Amino acid sequence: MTADPVPPAPARRQRPANVMDVARAAGVSHQTVSRVLNDHPSLRPGTRQRVLDAMAELDYRPNAAARALSSNRSRMIGILSTAAGEYGPASSVAAVESAARARGYSVTIANADGLSRASIDEAVDHLAALSAEGLVVVAPQTRVLETLSKRSFGIPWVTLQAVADPDSPHEGGVGSVAPVGHGRPLDQVIGARLATAHLAEAGHRRIGHITGPADWIDAAQRVRGFREELASRGLDDDLLATGDWSAASGHRAGRELIERGATAIFAGNDQMALGALAAAAEAGLEPPAELSIVGFDDVPEAAFYRPALTTVRQDFSEAGRRAVALLLGESEVAPSVEPVLIVRGSTAPPAP
Repeated sequence: MTADPVPPAPARRQRPANVMDVARAAGVSHQTVSRVLNDHPSLRPGTRQRVLDAMAELDYRPNAAARALSSNRSRMIGILSTAAGEYGPASSVAAVESAARARGYSVTIANADGLSRASIDEAVDHLAALSAEGLVVVAPQTRVLETLSKRSFGIPWVTLQAVADPDSPHEGGVGSVAPVGHGRPLDQVIGARLATAHLAEAGHRRIGHITGPADWIDAAQRVRGFREELASRGLDDDLLATGDWSAASGHRAGRELIERGATAIFAGNDQMALGALAAAAEAGLEPPAELSIVGFDDVPEAAFYRPALTTVRQDFSEAGRRAVALLLGESEVAPSVEPVLIVRGSTAPPAP
């Protein structure tokens, strides 16, 4: 009778490579490996390359926490956000995160209530406690920048928003990604002027504007651009109706502007433009023949509205890249990311 074969012992799970393994493979000390990880300038190119080759061969993955402890750097950027649900701010957060990761930085996002100073302070303190090397502020409400300007938290920060008074930069910050020339943030104003000019040049004289919330910096800048463009053409700028970025508010404001005799509407974002399109249909008006509508942001769905929406497009990816570059000292000034008017089927000359 033969004995049953003994099953082979399970293979031992191979542990991940560590710094000592890389040092042995490269023929250097573990201190040299650490210098490579921390991008120390004193290393010879040949030595650096041997270590990098050893890392690749061993599939070495550096431990982020250990690197932070050894270098006293977290390589982490904090994002302060207050409007994660809106398309523009959400796209900006994603763009900043992508740009930071491309430079080897991790990202932590802290959301705050843009109307509560206590909530803003708490979010900033949270990011500072995590040893964030800098902050990117994606917070469109005026209260946020007012709060940040009144406190010191020891780390640099930049904002994607246009400051209310461009001649008075906020203390502690290193700048905005929107300055032009002497730091005048004109990107939102330019976008609003593009939208308004498009309608005026089509022949409209009764142009209405659906504004965003009064406490949003971007909304105020778009109102400013709307009024400046109309004033430059000698047209009245009194056709304003307030929205809150939602399609429902655009519907209410759109009905109001139609009742007041508007032949064209510039909506502060694409969702409110969608509501205005619905208001036009309810009033028996057929855009663009009987009512032209322009939005702002160029959300992915804008091309599929009926009619397809003429709107203002912002390059959020480029804005995020410039914000991170400014924060990390790769540039001293981040030039304005100018918007572009995308003309589709929702605008036309007014009916005779």
